[in-house]
Amino acid sequence: MTGHDEGAVARLLARLTVLAAIGTVVVLVLALGRGGLVVIGAGLAGLVLCAAGVWWFVAHRGVVRLFGALVAVAAPGAVLVLFAFDGLWLLALILGLCWGATLGCARAALRSSRRERSMRAIAASRPQRPVLIMNPKSGGGKVGRFGLVERAEELGARVILLDPSAPADVAALARRAVAEGADLLGVAGGDGTQALVAAVAAEHDLPFLVISAGTRNHFAMDLGLDRADPSRCLDALTDGEELRVDLGDVAGRAFVNTVSFGVYADVVQRPEYRDDKAGTALTLMPDLLLGEGVRRLDAQADTVALSSQQALLVSNNPYVSPYEFSGGGRRPRLDSGELGVVGIRVEDAAQAADLAVRGPQSPGLTVMIARRVEVTADTDEIPVAIDGEALWMPTPVVCTLCPGALRVLVPRERPGVVAPTPTMNWRRIIDLALGRIAADHQ
Repeated sequence: MTGHDEGAVARLLARLTVLAAIGTVVVLVLALGRGGLVVIGAGLAGLVLCAAGVWWFVAHRGVVRLFGALVAVAAPGAVLVLFAFDGLWLLALILGLCWGATLGCARAALRSSRRERSMRAIAASRPQRPVLIMNPKSGGGKVGRFGLVERAEELGARVILLDPSAPADVAALARRAVAEGADLLGVAGGDGTQALVAAVAAEHDLPFLVISAGTRNHFAMDLGLDRADPSRCLDALTDGEELRVDLGDVAGRAFVNTVSFGVYADVVQRPEYRDDKAGTALTLMPDLLLGEGVRRLDAQADTVALSSQQALLVSNNPYVSPYEFSGGGRRPRLDSGELGVVGIRVEDAAQAADLAVRGPQSPGLTVMIARRVEVTADTDEIPVAIDGEALWMPTPVVCTLCPGALRVLVPRERPGVVAPTPTMNWRRIIDLALGRIAADHQ
């Protein structure tokens, strides 16, 4: 499809977006006498009560926690019962479908109008002396389950297999491999181990190979690697290409994904967290949010001051959404040269409800990009979670980015590569629909 055709499609989709939005308003206006306001009001009330219930459940114990759980579950259920009892379910369904169509067309229009360039890959020569460090415990034993040692050695790599009973300094192992002539470093393990070895590779300007043998493999996901079969990552040794990506730095320590301060960093410090994440978090949250364990952080993100934050999340390149720092969230690129910053400050149920309704527009949530973030507190040191690893660091803690510092060797065939999706921009949608701007293909 030519750029002209794509521009026409983008304009058509933008106009469909506007029509769908108008349709939603028309349905609502026509239904005002038949419960339209009830649908909207009940929906918002259900959302507010659910958010308040979640806050009571997380931030309190005992009877209040039980009450919060009941409210969080009962609120959306009560809304559905109201719709059914008053015969409003069909109207609610139509409004939901209209709004869903609006959002779907809007995203499609933006995707067609502005094709963000993907990370540029360049041809790479085959490494002659690759050295791979593998953690047999990582990801529940993926190294052994997928035969990664045997496969890597068949391809000519030297494998350093870590001993789970004797913790090793993986950075020292990587430096020794470089001193012995390694021309590529790689890791089959979690993101924390990936970052330590990546720093050595960047220091010596060597290619770095990511093998998705960790538990979550966020870094591998954003590189487009196969997380279901880590052995496919080894294809890069014989048929690979190279990406230049950014490497994060927090107080002299590298990170590939995120650095967390505040509540989450406090929770992951506990040894019981590894075996019981949800239970440990629920046990600690009341004290961390409202009790004696409350910790407030101040930060300076470039020229913007963030005060009294309960949680602060800094990422190596921004995520698509502020809600995607965990789970299945993705970063559309790893070479923008910018940190993603999310600050959270919620102190009661009303603020939790405001955040649920207004999202990033709420004063309780700060979302921005920066090149330097300095975190301070009223203590000499604070807990920090770096790519999921729990540490303590002296304040102030400075996060920066080393643009293009890391050469990552990846297979040519990467099933996880997705086209970057532009952020939602309603003004651009309207301009496209009215023909004020042309599609921009990079």
